[in-house]
Amino acid sequence: MENKKTITGDVYSQTIKNLRVAIKEKRRGKLTSGVLILHDNAPAHRSHVAQASMVDCGFSTLQHPPYSPDLAPSDFYLFRHLKKNLRGRRFLHDSDLKDAVLDFFEDQDKRFFFWGISSLKDKWKKCIDIKGDYIEKKKKLGFYSVFLILK
Repeated sequence: MENKKTITGDVYSQTIKNLRVAIKEKRRGKLTSGVLILHDNAPAHRSHVAQASMVDCGFSTLQHPPYSPDLAPSDFYLFRHLKKNLRGRRFLHDSDLKDAVLDFFEDQDKRFFFWGISSLKDKWKKCIDIKGDYIEKKKKLGFYSVFLILK
């Protein structure tokens, strides 16, 4: 994505189409078994043009409860490990940061990505158990305690 470019429905639609091409090239046979997309409720994701691209590509969408951004594996798993890897490092140029991120991804084996997706099941169960209510984390004495904000 170009620097300082806004993600619109059109941009996201093209990303969906590019994803289909990449899956077709790199994961032969996966398109026929079906592709489930989990994305949040951002306006670009809900736009008519993006939804039409999802249908055209044959993708299905998992419903994402409102106010539950922690259900995306990138949020609760991938970015946490990436931030830990990048912590304390300084980059003079955007390209240096991009290279460091690509190096991080390339250094991971299949199990790393499999575990991130597998842990989604537990996150979904927690969300269902609390009926979609928001989970707030507070730091207390060096430990994280979870408080549920009930309606």
